[in-house]
Amino acid sequence: MYLDVVDLRDFYAQDLGFTVREILIQRLTERWPTVAGDRLLGLGYTTPYLSVFRPTAERTLAFMPATQGVVNWPPDGPSASALVIEDMLPLPDAAVDRVLLVHALEVAGDPREVLREVWRVLAPGGRLVAVVPNRRGLWARVDTSPFGYGRPFSRGQLTQLLRESLFSPVGWAEALHMMPLNRRRFRRSANTWETIGRRLWPAFAGVIIVEATKQLYQGLPAKRRAVRAPAFRPALIPSPAGAGLSPRLGETAGDPPG
Repeated sequence: MYLDVVDLRDFYAQDLGFTVREILIQRLTERWPTVAGDRLLGLGYTTPYLSVFRPTAERTLAFMPATQGVVNWPPDGPSASALVIEDMLPLPDAAVDRVLLVHALEVAGDPREVLREVWRVLAPGGRLVAVVPNRRGLWARVDTSPFGYGRPFSRGQLTQLLRESLFSPVGWAEALHMMPLNRRRFRRSANTWETIGRRLWPAFAGVIIVEATKQLYQGLPAKRRAVRAPAFRPALIPSPAGAGLSPRLGETAGDPPG
């Protein structure tokens, strides 16, 4: 079940939310150093992160699930946000070049259907980046942030989910190695914790960031053909009345018996 959009907005307005945003933006820009000329779609609650890509992208859209709610974005200019059904996006096929998923897969009723719909609206060769709670991390075990709700994932589970949805993972990263506490001393040392955590305990990060590309073809497993007996057997055609028995081997019908 999705979190309420008001709770998400209030979290990112707090000091801890601001720290989380700065850390994740750094990781996202490492994956996508430039989006110049691309059409970018954010699904879930992505407005804290879309702002950094908006100046260079050709078009930036923020889709928010109906069960979550929607807020107006951006605060200046025409609105680029919309309330949608996450597995029935109001876009034609191959409409966008990149999709960012934050606070989406872990709370979706059927994440596979969400990814299949994302596959539909992505252009050939399009890229997807998903940020999800790490099953091994502390952030998935406490409710001090939105990453403590929903279904956390491991790398193996994410890989299987993406492949079943016709995506191929091409890059991985971890983030949020600091403690999930809203205390000033932890926030001040967040960058230090990130540097140490990436080197010493990357598997226990708070979130997993995966980049995947759209597959245009899906391999099907080969099936062994079973050899079956014929359903019908040929029957001898009965000879005409009065013709007698059928000729023996080596005789023709007009030869007298030897």
